[in-house]
Amino acid sequence: MPADRRAERQGALRAALAAEGLDALLVTHLPNVRYLTGFTGSAALLLVHAQSTVLVTDFRYAVQAPEEAGSAADVEVDQKSVWDRLGRVLAGLPQGTVGIEAHSVTVKDAERIAGLTRSRVVPAADHVERLRAVKSPEEVAAIRNAAELAQEALGEVLATIRVGQSEREIGATLEAALRRRGSEWHPFPTIVASGPRSALPHARTSARPVDRGDWLLLDFGAQVDGYCADLTRTVVVGAPADGRQRAIYDLVRCAQGRALQHLRPGMTGREGDALAREVIAGRGFGEAFGHSLGHGLGLEVHEAPRLAPTSEVPIPQGAVVTVEPGVYFAGWGGVRLEDDLFLGADGPELLSNGRTELVELV
Repeated sequence: MPADRRAERQGALRAALAAEGLDALLVTHLPNVRYLTGFTGSAALLLVHAQSTVLVTDFRYAVQAPEEAGSAADVEVDQKSVWDRLGRVLAGLPQGTVGIEAHSVTVKDAERIAGLTRSRVVPAADHVERLRAVKSPEEVAAIRNAAELAQEALGEVLATIRVGQSEREIGATLEAALRRRGSEWHPFPTIVASGPRSALPHARTSARPVDRGDWLLLDFGAQVDGYCADLTRTVVVGAPADGRQRAIYDLVRCAQGRALQHLRPGMTGREGDALAREVIAGRGFGEAFGHSLGHGLGLEVHEAPRLAPTSEVPIPQGAVVTVEPGVYFAGWGGVRLEDDLFLGADGPELLSNGRTELVELV
C-alpha cells in the first residue's frame, strides 16, 4: 500500500508558511488540494493553519470528501455557500496573516476573502508547487505507469495508421486505446498533426487526411492515480523518409539524446534547456526551435520546474520533467520528440521508453 505522505506534506507547508510570516494559507488550486488532502472533487477551499487543516466543500461531496480526506483534514460541508462556511471557519481562528494563492484566486474572490476575516490577507508565493516539484517514490511510480500505458496504446495505434485517415480518426483511436488500458483521463487535448500542420507545435487535431510521405506528429498523455505522462513521437506515413526529413529527425533526436544523458539536478532551467538548444543552434536551426525544452510533470501536465532559456531557478533533486526539443518549418512540417525523465540522486532515469528511432509506416 502506498505511503500516506499527506501529514508530511502539510508539515513542510506549515514550516514554509512560518518562515514567510504567514499564519495560514488558503489553498484554492485543486491539484494542490488533492496533493495535501487526497480530495479529488471540483469544489474545495482548503485552509491550512498552524493548528488545523479544514476542507470546505459543498453537498455534492458530502460523502466523497470525508472518505478521501480521512484524517488529513476536518471536512466542512455547506448546503448553501462554501464562502459563508469559510467565513465561519476564519472567524474561529486568531487574527493573523492569511496567504492566498495569487495564481489561482481571481481579483473578485480575493476581495471576497478579505471581507470574510479580520485577518490580513496577502498574496503568497507558490509554496505548494515548490513541494510538488520534488516527487516521492509513489509519485514517480505513478508517472512511470502512465508512461508505460501510453506507450502500449501508441504501439497499438501505429500499426493501424494508413494514408487517407484523418487526424481526428487517428486521435480518436489513440484516445480509446489509452482509456481501454486504464488512463483516468487525457491530461491535455491530444495533438495529431500531419504534413505541414506538424509545424504547429500546439496544433488542434483537424479533419485533414494524412497524405503519403507526410510527417505525423502525435503528442498525447495518460493519467494514473492522478499523475500524468506526456509523450510525443513523430513518424512518416506511407513512404520512406526523404533526405531532408531524415536529417531534421536525426538532429532533433541528437539534441534530445544529449539532454536526456546530461540533465542533472542543480542545473538551472536555462542550463538544462541549453543542452538541447546548443545542438540545434549549432546546425543553424536555432530559430526553428521556438519553445522551451520541457516542464515539470505530476498532478498537472505543466508544473514546476521549467527547462527554459529564461529560467534561472535550479532544478531540484527528485523532479520529473519532460524533454521535448522540436524543429519546425512553416509549410513543410516539424519534428518533436518527448520523453519523461526523473532526476534523482543517482542520475537521470527515463520513465518513458526513449524509443525514438525513426518510424516509417510503409
